[in-house]
Amino acid sequence: MSEPQHHDPSVATEKLATDRDAVGLLGLIAYTELATFGRLAADAAHAPTLAQRHQLSRHAGKMLARHERVLERIADLGADPEAEMGAFDGIFDDFEARTPSSTWWEGVLKGYVGHGVADDFCRLAADGLDDESRDLVLEILSDGVDSERSATVIADAAAADPVLASRLALWGRRLVGEALGLVQTLLSEREGLSRLLADGAGHRTEAGTPGAADATGTAADRQAWVFSQLTAEHTRRMGRLGLAA
Repeated sequence: MSEPQHHDPSVATEKLATDRDAVGLLGLIAYTELATFGRLAADAAHAPTLAQRHQLSRHAGKMLARHERVLERIADLGADPEAEMGAFDGIFDDFEARTPSSTWWEGVLKGYVGHGVADDFCRLAADGLDDESRDLVLEILSDGVDSERSATVIADAAAADPVLASRLALWGRRLVGEALGLVQTLLSEREGLSRLLADGAGHRTEAGTPGAADATGTAADRQAWVFSQLTAEHTRRMGRLGLAA
């Protein structure tokens, strides 16, 4: 009788993503952090009160610090940080053009929702990175800046003005739809991101993460799973503001 076969947990699952894919994701994250810094700085400059200006300026500084740490990791991996960021230059242009904000409050929520979806997407893809890069990315994306940087400003205003709250809730629904469209474009045009997501899904499945197996099938299955994760996180994010998603 032959010996029973046992899975050896020390044997790593074969990876689909390449080192090139990993560096590309880091370039996307660095570019996103830089773009968010610029948006926060602009929001701060036009804030209605000095306290809001100070709060958003402080968070903008944190975003720039996050950006610098990712650039250092790209350089450590032997790649050119500026070139890796440059590969994504302009990716938010269509999103910006399709979601012109008519008030300062809409602009602040736009940054909060748009950057939140980008962070959530990058967090999912980061599970396919090498250990050191993944730990860095997850630390950066989980440092609380996203939940702090605009939530208090928006939540306080929405609580004091039900009409504003209603308008921002509707605006948030439009924003997340456009943000998911951007994610769909990234997945269709950047195969490396899809490979990283597949690797990350495989790791989560081995770890027994509920629902993770849904992302290990076809590209369409993976996209549907990513969208479900991003939508759920958006609902929680809007809930922290006291707004209906």
